[in-house]
Amino acid sequence: MSGTTIYHMCRTEEWRTAQSLGHYDGSSQDAADGFIHFSTAAQVIESAARHRAGQSGLLLLAVAADRLGGSLHWEPSRRGLLFPHLYGPLPLSAVTAVHDLPLGPNGLHVFPPLETSLED
Repeated sequence: MSGTTIYHMCRTEEWRTAQSLGHYDGSSQDAADGFIHFSTAAQVIESAARHRAGQSGLLLLAVAADRLGGSLHWEPSRRGLLFPHLYGPLPLSAVTAVHDLPLGPNGLHVFPPLETSLED
């Protein structure tokens, strides 16, 4: 989906490792599932609440989907919605922004403004 920004949450130390390697291989959960999990702007807040609730020290990676080539697949997941899954390492050149993802007083993550696209 051309022009789409997709999002991935990772631990700060995972991102530091990626920077030293020149690519991001994903989290241990991504490795277990065989792909790197991403969400669109319309999906990422619920994804954080479901899969990263209460976790501190997270970063939000904004990624240009059109820079991922044929390794990116849009597949049905939660409620049949299509989610972006990357089958292979994430090249750092595809990452357009990295944001801290702090916990708010209610225990939910506080998101920066998210880029949306017509597909969201």
